[in-house]
Amino acid sequence: MTAIDNELGGDLVLSEATGRDYFALLKPRVMSLVVFTAFAGLFLAPGPINPVMGAIAILCIAVGAGAAGALNMWYDADIDAIMSRTAKRPIPAGKVRRDEALAFGIALSCFSVATLGLAINWFAAGLLAFTIFYYAVFYTMWLKRATPQNIVIGGAAGAFPPMIGWAAVTGGISLDSVILFSITFLWTPPHFWALALFKKGDYDDVGIPMMPNVAGEASTKNQMVVYAVLTAIAGVAPWFTGLASPFYAVFAAALGGYFVYHSLKVRAMAEGDQKMVPAKKMFGYSLFYLSAIFAALIVDRAAMLMIG
Repeated sequence: MTAIDNELGGDLVLSEATGRDYFALLKPRVMSLVVFTAFAGLFLAPGPINPVMGAIAILCIAVGAGAAGALNMWYDADIDAIMSRTAKRPIPAGKVRRDEALAFGIALSCFSVATLGLAINWFAAGLLAFTIFYYAVFYTMWLKRATPQNIVIGGAAGAFPPMIGWAAVTGGISLDSVILFSITFLWTPPHFWALALFKKGDYDDVGIPMMPNVAGEASTKNQMVVYAVLTAIAGVAPWFTGLASPFYAVFAAALGGYFVYHSLKVRAMAEGDQKMVPAKKMFGYSLFYLSAIFAALIVDRAAMLMIG
């Protein structure tokens, strides 16, 4: 009997979850990207921050992201049990009960927001609280199952971390932090639609209205190209505001150009292609792209600081 079965009619028993199972609830791979982009926002922000305070801020953002992931798994346990890429998650695998995941997510949410507010500033804490709510409630509980624009609108949740990192230093937002937000926001649709193309059957099985399932492959591919171009432009934008150097701009332009190239390869992919190789390659490259862009921003700023 799985944890889900227990809640739906069997005897309620404590799960035998390990620390590793609870850690899996935090979506560590997603968390690592969140931490990295949040650190970039903190590092790029004008003004000093005590290293210990900076570490506390990043830890709170990481815990908040993990809390949102746990709440997402709690709510999506029904569809996670059906989809091939999520069936082994802790709840559908019977390792963690849904109510335990809910309590875990709420506790971590409260801890991360309160700690960030008390230790750093309440503006950053408010942004973190809004991000958790946006992802766990607005996206997971509503958008995801209601509209094929779920990823477009819901992508804001994953784009807030660099803005939160920036706010931890400055106590506010600026054009530069909005640009950092925009890079991830515009990157999210082509990234997830690439996945949705080769996992279309999974989304059909659970009735999630992803773009390829609702609008079809051709429309999805065309929109991926548009968003890839916008992402490439946003990636170069830090140079226009003076946040980054011309060296960064050249590197970002090259990365963005290759991102667009991958989107064009996906658009040229034959309708109904079973192997979906271009889509899989774009999904893989998209992960590299986002990491490389923020790494380049960090390296560029470090070099500028060394040069003086």
